[in-house]
Amino acid sequence: MAGVKGRSGGPRKNAGGARPGAGRKPKAAAKKSANPKASAVKVKLEGQPHGGALKRTKATPVPIEERDMLQLLQDIALGRVEATGIQVKAAVAAVQYTHAKKGEGGKKEEKKAAAGAIAGGRFAPTPPPPRTRAN
Repeated sequence: MAGVKGRSGGPRKNAGGARPGAGRKPKAAAKKSANPKASAVKVKLEGQPHGGALKRTKATPVPIEERDMLQLLQDIALGRVEATGIQVKAAVAAVQYTHAKKGEGGKKEEKKAAAGAIAGGRFAPTPPPPRTRAN
């Protein structure tokens, strides 16, 4: 009987219960990489005196001659220079003050500067009319 609660003709197909293929899938085994150098980063741990917990060795700062920070970051990225993580973070922070990003100037300012360079000669704006004084 349609419209009466509990008398709609029984349960419908796929209206409840466990479904085949539902649920969390089993974990797959981790695959070995074909590249032997692609393994995880190896961290050396040094033993502490009196049998304490193992401690990571600290990276020592590398002396780098004075140069432009952007050039330094490019050299680090290309592998020409070795640097510690702190040195890289400091270089990233310093680059923001020495080199402006492409979008920081603003589109309107760039258009105005380009228009000012073009506007000259025949297309220069005319000066305003002289003001007359009323006594």
